[in-house]
Amino acid sequence: MHFSIFAVGLAAPAALAYPFVAEAPGVDASMLRNAGRASHEKRQGSCPFNSNHPGAAPYSSDYPYTGAQNGLPGTGIGGIKVPADGDTAHAFEAPGPNDIRGPCPGLNTAANHHFLSHDGITTFTELVDAQQNLYNVGYDLAVTLAVLGVGLDGDVLTGKLSLGCDATSRTSATGDLLGDELGLDGHNKFEGDTSLTRNDYYLANGDDYSLNSSLFAQMQDTCQGNFNRDNLAQYRYNRYQQSLAENGNFYFGPKAVILIGAASFLYELFPSLGPDGTPDLPTMSSFFEREQIPDDWYNRKTSYSGEDAVAEILALYLEHPVLFGGNVGPGDFDALSFGPITDGKLSSNSKDVLCLLYQLAVDNVPSSLSTVLELPLQVVQFATGKLNPIFEGYGCPVKTT
Repeated sequence: MHFSIFAVGLAAPAALAYPFVAEAPGVDASMLRNAGRASHEKRQGSCPFNSNHPGAAPYSSDYPYTGAQNGLPGTGIGGIKVPADGDTAHAFEAPGPNDIRGPCPGLNTAANHHFLSHDGITTFTELVDAQQNLYNVGYDLAVTLAVLGVGLDGDVLTGKLSLGCDATSRTSATGDLLGDELGLDGHNKFEGDTSLTRNDYYLANGDDYSLNSSLFAQMQDTCQGNFNRDNLAQYRYNRYQQSLAENGNFYFGPKAVILIGAASFLYELFPSLGPDGTPDLPTMSSFFEREQIPDDWYNRKTSYSGEDAVAEILALYLEHPVLFGGNVGPGDFDALSFGPITDGKLSSNSKDVLCLLYQLAVDNVPSSLSTVLELPLQVVQFATGKLNPIFEGYGCPVKTT
């Protein structure tokens, strides 16, 4: 008995640095996985609880924004001041100590302005509406991102998602019967290594959700006041190299295309009037440091579609191509192949990358070099029901269940 405990104590750190250890014959993988979750549970165990769940502020005929409501398409016509003059329902309110915030500054900002529920427990419908009304994200992309968030990190039965830590008791229809719903903090699901301003999970005792001011300063130094595509492509490359060198558990899997796409938000969505505006430091400071919509701010004039996002993913990636895969030990990197990723290299065909977004939501996806994220049937049915009508139109092969 003492030997077994001692062996697990030795094996657990190895499993973190060498993920394949968890799959070795004779190893109690459940104990190793629990060891790997320990630092994450520190955050989850203290997840703020707010008994007041207001939901997102309702839209009115006086302030319809793009008109998106109930998870349906809006007009896609932007250039609208947000929040509109007189719309006190969407005025900024800083989060309280019992409100959940997480790794995404764009969604945190939406919650601080009540486009999402201020307590940080949001829904699929709120996410689809808020992305359109606040940022003028296209309906197709808004649905795709909401499906990925709720499907990977939330509960498809309730449609609920925590913007940060594990709030399973509030997001799940069945408690923890079907497992924990880690929220957007959940590592290697929606969140991943090489974030612009958040730590790699294993480099910060599980804190992959707080703003790292040093990383924000690094981004500022690289961009020199202009957070455009070229400068952010360079900074993303720098962050990749930094994680590769410092993180023995570094993993840059298929879902990292979402992180690349999120970098485009800084110049496509965050400036006033989107790409017609200026992606400057005051704008980025407002969204990243205060998580507040800048004063006198207008959303982009035309909607930001899935095809637009894929074009930017490829533009950012191809400026400084890197390999998809991860470390299996210090200085030992393994490339992976999945869908349009071959030997670690991403296809330059935009349709391939567009269809990859669909794959991430409906297929079993590598969550590390040694494990695969198995999607329950309910998740697949939820994702295909929402996404098939969209991606059939793009000519992607779709799954039927």
